[in-house]
Amino acid sequence: MCGITGFVNANRERADRSILEAMNHAIIHRGPDEDGFYLNDNVALAMRRLSIIDLASGQQPIYNEDRTKAIVFNGEIYNYQELREDLVKRGHKFYTKSDTEVVIHLYDEYGVDGLQHLRGMFALAIWDEVDQSLFLARDRVGKKPMLYSHQPNGDLIFGSEFQAVLKHPLVNREVDFEAIDNYLSFLCVPAPMTAFKSIRKLEPGHWLRWKEGEIETKRYWQPDFSRKIKITEEEAIEETTRILRESTRLRMISEVPLGAFLSGGVDSSAVVALMAQESSQPVKTFSIGFEEQDFSELKYAKRVAEHVGAEYHEFIVRPNALDVIPLLVDHYGEPYADSSAIPTYYVSKETRKHVTVALNGDGGDESFAGYERYAAMRIAEKYAKVPAALRKVLIETPVGLLPSNELKRSRIRDAKRFLRSANLPRTERYMRWVSTFNRDTKKELYTNEFRQTLNGSDPADLLEAWFEKANGTKTVDATMFTDQMTYLPNDLLVKVDIASMANSLEARSPFLDHKVIEFAASLPESLKMRGFATKSLLKKVAARLVPREVIYRRKMGFGVPVGKWFRGEMKGFVKDILLSETSLKRGIMRPEIIERYVEEHMTGLRDHSFQIWTLLMLELWFQRFID
Repeated sequence: MCGITGFVNANRERADRSILEAMNHAIIHRGPDEDGFYLNDNVALAMRRLSIIDLASGQQPIYNEDRTKAIVFNGEIYNYQELREDLVKRGHKFYTKSDTEVVIHLYDEYGVDGLQHLRGMFALAIWDEVDQSLFLARDRVGKKPMLYSHQPNGDLIFGSEFQAVLKHPLVNREVDFEAIDNYLSFLCVPAPMTAFKSIRKLEPGHWLRWKEGEIETKRYWQPDFSRKIKITEEEAIEETTRILRESTRLRMISEVPLGAFLSGGVDSSAVVALMAQESSQPVKTFSIGFEEQDFSELKYAKRVAEHVGAEYHEFIVRPNALDVIPLLVDHYGEPYADSSAIPTYYVSKETRKHVTVALNGDGGDESFAGYERYAAMRIAEKYAKVPAALRKVLIETPVGLLPSNELKRSRIRDAKRFLRSANLPRTERYMRWVSTFNRDTKKELYTNEFRQTLNGSDPADLLEAWFEKANGTKTVDATMFTDQMTYLPNDLLVKVDIASMANSLEARSPFLDHKVIEFAASLPESLKMRGFATKSLLKKVAARLVPREVIYRRKMGFGVPVGKWFRGEMKGFVKDILLSETSLKRGIMRPEIIERYVEEHMTGLRDHSFQIWTLLMLELWFQRFID
């Protein structure tokens, strides 16, 4: 596990080592154990290493047999041993025992098609001295990041994080305001955009080749929900268990201490239970919670650990978490407003005190229909078949009259939220459920000047494109596919990669094995979600591994009580940042709307937690990276 960075000069000018060293040092947290450099005329590659596999001889860069190709690599290949055996039979000779060397031999043997053989998470860069080309690639689902800047003069600059890329003197910091508009919808900037016009993200499942100042990119993988298999529920339970067990076992390969994040939810509980069955020693588990019980699942996490005989560690996040906010702004490098980055950072920090590698349950919801919005999408389809007059008289008006506390989660509040968007077209309906600021709220929030700079761009178009590519699948499958291609890599995987690597911790995700994703996609939608019951199949799998009371309860998610913090310990901090003269004169948002959000939230009149957090992280990013 590493961080990588580098550049190639199109004009053949000799690469400046001092620039490369500065870029590499900026990501030292990703690999504190050692560094490695490759400089050859106009090409510069570098890496920081967190040693996990082949501690003795896995130093990078690594070369092919005739040393005409050099690779720097970030990630883990879980099937590298069987790939190595096959390559040896084909005549390849190895000088290390590392997975990185397997990758460059695959590239020698198969070219870009070698990516199809890899089972794991990765971002890589290969310089081909003969072809004078630079090849970049990113894993199928986007576990490992890859940023690049293709300069007007043809130069290509790349890196694992913004800190590295921004160290290159040619990379400017001009803001991409369309990206900011997308951020205000999705809490994050969706690939391939970044908040900087000069920097792009290589999308998951893509490779990029640079040659003679030109670049070419191509997608090499995406899940297919259209090809369904015939299978009974019992067969599906057994096969899901088998393939998840295999994926978990592969991710337990390590030469350093290993443990697991345990939230107490279905996914992480299943992973820990399978780890316990595959391990001869008690699994070390790490859980995080809050003093606010509405946000804490620690009792369920502890119950799971006790049931499987795991070693249990827990940590409580308190409102003084604001101390870590500037650090998060630095590490994420662009506006990022998923507040669960705070507990993810802290659980990573605590976990790193005990182990170097931690497995988690990321990806289970997007493959096995775990979010309540999937049920809402299906209900909306049924709801649309009821005559509009009946809907209004029998449902919408009565529900609208029911009293509900906007500051407290309840079924009544959820029903009102559902009805506000149930009659909208599919993509707009979905947007309402995943957006912080929707079209209506943006109309009052944005200044006229900022709206004009957007030239009519609409974040919903990004989602609509994926819904259209869902190969005519049913609504829930189409929504899961859209989540896998947007929400999962743009938000969740960025969150975990940055928060864990900031603490030099490697996070591994059995549910994100592409074989698990492909199998889940092939299952009939009715197995994954029975009626309106989310994650039906996976819950039956997990219920055979851990206590049923852990599995059959309402999903909590990884929420953070920032709403309460904003009215308490963080009140002054929020006002100092959002109501400062600098913030109010930014020119993007109307000052009176920001002031209203803060006032209504502080007095308890409305819950603007997500809106305030999103605006807060945007302003902090502007102050840190732009001002």
